[in-house]
Formats: sequence, structure tokens, C-alpha cells
Amino acid sequence: MTTFDDRDKAFENKFAHDEELAFKVHARINKLVGQWAATQMGKTGIEAENYAVDLVQGELTSDTKHLIEKLQKDFAAAKVTVALEEINAAIVRETTIAKSQLLGDK
Repeated sequence: MTTFDDRDKAFENKFAHDEELAFKVHARINKLVGQWAATQMGKTGIEAENYAVDLVQGELTSDTKHLIEKLQKDFAAAKVTVALEEINAAIVRETTIAKSQLLGDK
């Protein structure tokens, strides 16, 4: 194998690793936001955990807009008022936590 082939393979491996890590971070963010949202809606225990898991499974895109729309619909259905600013703040806070949990102090 040539040096070029080695470098090409290393780039492919790094890309795959980075994509997998990004997916894990996104899933963790959604789970943490889901736990926060469940608490806002008065869900506890297994009901709260199921909501968080459903949010992870249902929001596989990294588009925050979809996540916010889903949360707003769920809050409205639960007759809970949560300001958009509060939702955005929760997403930012949970993103910081998720990245810290998965990436450490990198």
C-alpha cells in the first residue's frame, strides 16, 4: 500500500469516526432536552424517560428547527406554556452538557 493509500484510508476512518460522534452528540442532546421537556410537562419516571427516548428516535435530523417545533406542539398539547426563549436556552444548555459528556474537555 502506498503512502497516498494510507492517507486516504486515514481520512476515511476519521470522517466515519467524526460522523458517528456527531450522531451520538445529537442523540444525547435530544435525550437531555427531552428529559427537560418532560419535566416541564409534569412527566416523571418511566413516562419522562419514554418521552426522552421518543424524542431521540423521532428527531434524527440535526435541524434544531424541527426539534423546537416538536417541543412547542407537545407543550401546547400538554397545556404547558414555555417561551421560545426558554426552549432555546434549554437546547443551548443541554448541548453544552452533551458535548462535555461525550467529548470531555477536548
